[in-house]
Amino acid sequence: MKKIYSTSNWEWYRMESDNMSELKKLVDHPQYCNYWINRINNNESNYLEVSTFNPEYLYLSGSIIYLQNSKVQNENDLFHFFITKEYFITVDLDFSNLPETVVSEMLMEMEYTSTAIEGFFILIGEMIKNYLAKIDDFELRLNQLLWDLKEKNNIEILERIHHARHEILIWKNLMIPIKEIQIGMEEVFGEELTSFTACKRTNKRIERTLHLLKEYQQEIDALVDFEVVVSSHRGNEIMKTLTVLTTLFTPIAAWGALWGMNFKFMPELDLKFGYLYSLIVIAVTTLILYFYLKMKGWTGDILKSSKKHSFFK
Repeated sequence: MKKIYSTSNWEWYRMESDNMSELKKLVDHPQYCNYWINRINNNESNYLEVSTFNPEYLYLSGSIIYLQNSKVQNENDLFHFFITKEYFITVDLDFSNLPETVVSEMLMEMEYTSTAIEGFFILIGEMIKNYLAKIDDFELRLNQLLWDLKEKNNIEILERIHHARHEILIWKNLMIPIKEIQIGMEEVFGEELTSFTACKRTNKRIERTLHLLKEYQQEIDALVDFEVVVSSHRGNEIMKTLTVLTTLFTPIAAWGALWGMNFKFMPELDLKFGYLYSLIVIAVTTLILYFYLKMKGWTGDILKSSKKHSFFK
């Protein structure tokens, strides 16, 4: 059953896809929207059709995914729309999925509009208002992630960074078709019809949302770069540590291999204090090698104790 919201100048028909028998009765020229109607029951993705073929009957139609589960690909909500100057139709739009929207207040705002185009822009603006509320929650989680990265930089933090990056991409994916609708409106109805106050307000809201997403994406990219630098430095320090330790144990290995030979004539074997001498030789050569490495600056900070709350120490 269709629900009709009307003002003195235009009408909004809200329907469900199981009521298709009455849909064609609503439009003035059903032959123009057959393609849109036929796609309603089969379409599961965004699409937009702009029609400027008949100057007397300009319209915009399509489908838009307005909600997407960030963890499950196929869990999304989609509605279909058909827009003219005198009316617009929405199919399968569920306001229970838009908790920030108070339908009665939205309809009161629509009372001050003069075309269905303005009314649809108000509807789009309400959708974006719900996006902004969730993006505010995302901002809090991103800020917490920023400080958690300083406290404990580990694989769990890296996982959270990339989950945040994926979430931003989903938000951008939701905003792209809205931006396309905004441009399509101007293409079909002209800039003068999309320059009313309601349209301008929604356009600013679209611009604000895209700006926020761009800034947050840059923050996440910076976190990823930061993580790469820290991880690379730590990896280099680990390799340097292993190299230095291997080098420092070279005298022990070399002298041990020399005195472990089984030749018949080895004068060191007959020394009374040969064991002590061998320890001294090993210790001295190891210290000489250590101070040589330190003088060259090849040990760096690897032999210093780690510092709490430091990224590199």
